[in-house]
Amino acid sequence: MHKGHILVVEDINQERAALCEVLKGWGYRVTGVGNGVSALEKLKGHNYDLVISDLRMPELNGLELLKKVDEEKIAVPVVVISGYGTVESAVEAMKLGAFDFVLKPFAPKAMKSMAAKAIHSRTTVSSPGADSDPVEPSITTSNSQMFDLLDLAKTVANSKASVLIQGESGTGKELFARFIHNQSFRRNKTFVAVNCAALPEGLLESELFGHEKGSFTGAVSRKLGKFELAVGGTILLDEISEMNTRLQAKLLRVLQESEIDRVGGRHPIPIDTRVISTTNQDIEAAIRADKFRADLYYRLNVIPIRLPSLRDRKDDILLLANHFIKKYNKIDGRNVKGLTEDAAQTLMCMHWPGNVRELENMMERAVLLCRGELIDRDALLIGEKPKPVGVPELSSIPAGSLKEMEKRMIMHTLDQTNGNRTHAADILGISVRTLRNKLNEYREKMSASGGL
Repeated sequence: MHKGHILVVEDINQERAALCEVLKGWGYRVTGVGNGVSALEKLKGHNYDLVISDLRMPELNGLELLKKVDEEKIAVPVVVISGYGTVESAVEAMKLGAFDFVLKPFAPKAMKSMAAKAIHSRTTVSSPGADSDPVEPSITTSNSQMFDLLDLAKTVANSKASVLIQGESGTGKELFARFIHNQSFRRNKTFVAVNCAALPEGLLESELFGHEKGSFTGAVSRKLGKFELAVGGTILLDEISEMNTRLQAKLLRVLQESEIDRVGGRHPIPIDTRVISTTNQDIEAAIRADKFRADLYYRLNVIPIRLPSLRDRKDDILLLANHFIKKYNKIDGRNVKGLTEDAAQTLMCMHWPGNVRELENMMERAVLLCRGELIDRDALLIGEKPKPVGVPELSSIPAGSLKEMEKRMIMHTLDQTNGNRTHAADILGISVRTLRNKLNEYREKMSASGGL
């Protein structure tokens, strides 16, 4: 059984044949063509799991093929390979929706891992250029940690085990919960989401467990709670850490006994409902402060999932940005092609306290404000400007001499730009030459003191 069908697009016969043989050796079904035009014809007539295309080719090069794949709405991940790669061509390829950009010669191990991730992404995430099913949740990612979490979610989806999803606001916790539901045998049953922070205590109890007629003032008829409405399906308890301790005790019994008690009811009602909870708070700190029951936490946290913040999955920033550009082009009737290089670098250097939600809001606004085909930095940062990661506030720099403060600031900025001296110099407001001289000065001092 083949792992997937890969289309290799390479105009040099020997290189195409060699890559095809390597991929076949890894268990893939492989088709090779010599140019982009032939590749496009193949893609229109066959269903491929991955395209690996050279950048420089006659008739239709790799970037032009990417554009055609997007225009034709062909949902397939595309990896661009090149022996003449530049930063500009790599950025352009990613803006056009490429899954990855790989320089020749590449290590077989790296190519094998990349191919597996790309094909895996086709079954677990939406193609940035494809139309999404409004019912099926789409998770757009190329991040290895996210792939591991998606694998975990698919593995446990068919169990009844409770899942606790933790993560900062805007990381996609509800989206992940819907993904689990849609991967399970409960997918054709109801998914019910309840925001535990949005309802006062009295209403939340009735909302979750229902009530009988006359059980309290205003209860003019029987009402089914969310647990009963989700029987056979999944209930999402969003922001579970906001639930008061009295209700926590009642929820614990539901999880232990698989039955609920309506407010004012005389008999327990058996239920079969999968429980998924989310929180953006430190729930263990809440336990230490006696604001959350430890026994309930253990019941909820059978399957723990902690979603990374966007700043910890930087390889997804441009992928998501282009996904949202396409989304809001469609919603707002625009025709924005992508980002300028300066805008792309700006996105990569932001701290993203609001995570993916913040990025989506920014891209929606930028699509509306964009005056040309490409979103520039000004369109991104109009109005309230998010603080780029770079120069720290002075209060965050430990005390010391001006020279030491200067060194700390430079090293911090280099760390946040992943060692990109040009970008770091731009953030610091100095020339690359000055930055280089400063780094040489630090090395010389370390060498003189025996540090090197």
